[in-house]
Amino acid sequence: MPKTVLVLVETVDDYLPLLEQSGYHLIRAQSPKLRAQAIEQQGAQIDAVLTRGPLGLTSSEMAALPKLQIICVIGAGYEQVDLPAAAARGITVTNGAGANAEAVADHAMAMLLALLRNIPQADASTRRGEWQRVISPSVSGKRLGIVGLGAVGQAIARRAQLGFAMPVSYYSRSPKADQPYTWFDSPERLAEAVDILVVATPGGANTHHLIDASVLKALGPQGYLVNIARASVVDTQALVTALQSGALAGAATDVFDDEPQVPDALKALHNTVLTPHVAGQSPEAARDTVALVLRNLQAFFAGESVLTPVRP
Repeated sequence: MPKTVLVLVETVDDYLPLLEQSGYHLIRAQSPKLRAQAIEQQGAQIDAVLTRGPLGLTSSEMAALPKLQIICVIGAGYEQVDLPAAAARGITVTNGAGANAEAVADHAMAMLLALLRNIPQADASTRRGEWQRVISPSVSGKRLGIVGLGAVGQAIARRAQLGFAMPVSYYSRSPKADQPYTWFDSPERLAEAVDILVVATPGGANTHHLIDASVLKALGPQGYLVNIARASVVDTQALVTALQSGALAGAATDVFDDEPQVPDALKALHNTVLTPHVAGQSPEAARDTVALVLRNLQAFFAGESVLTPVRP
């Protein structure tokens, strides 16, 4: 009998047939209303859930899914999945670590370049018929700091070091012996030592406002911040204050606290680059993401170890 997967995500539709072709029955519930209806009306037949970090899965929803055995999260973050509730039920949780790392790293570098080289402003003024040849900072040789050196952080580091001759440093909970970059034991010390700080760490309670006013102050008036992780990692009000006051040179962010709402204060600033949470989205990333979900599902239901387990 085919296993039934409740699909909550809305960004990988083109590649969901990979799951159906492998024999899985999908229940698509990609809006809050459809999600609630599917859990209420079809919860008794659901074996697996496909979600993403901000969408998550709550303990009450798990309780309404008596057959649920595995939760597959696309992307690296799983901040809204109730891990203790899953562990109490013996439900396996996997994530998509690494599946979209190359796309996210590409986007991070694109935002970094656009921010420092004032590309959006130059494009807009040229389209208005102006010829404003503003002198912008070079990127090559700038000191780059990365908060979180997982698959995405490592992909960004490679591009920065090999493509732009940037000295790379990083902060993580402990140094990574297999990485050639300089480790700092706190985000603040890292910020003091670099020109550009890229946030690439998962969201959740452990990283909430990890980048606060003190870190932004350490980064300084010539410093730049790029966030392609989760909005919760950065104190948005502290960021706005730093940008408005000149305590920070500029910021680029792909993520926001209340998506799809974007703070007016950020939109009004000239020293920001803003994109609508698209860093991890590309046809290649979507394909690889669903392929990883499929491999995890197949391994799990075959009684084998999953490839990318999330530990509670």
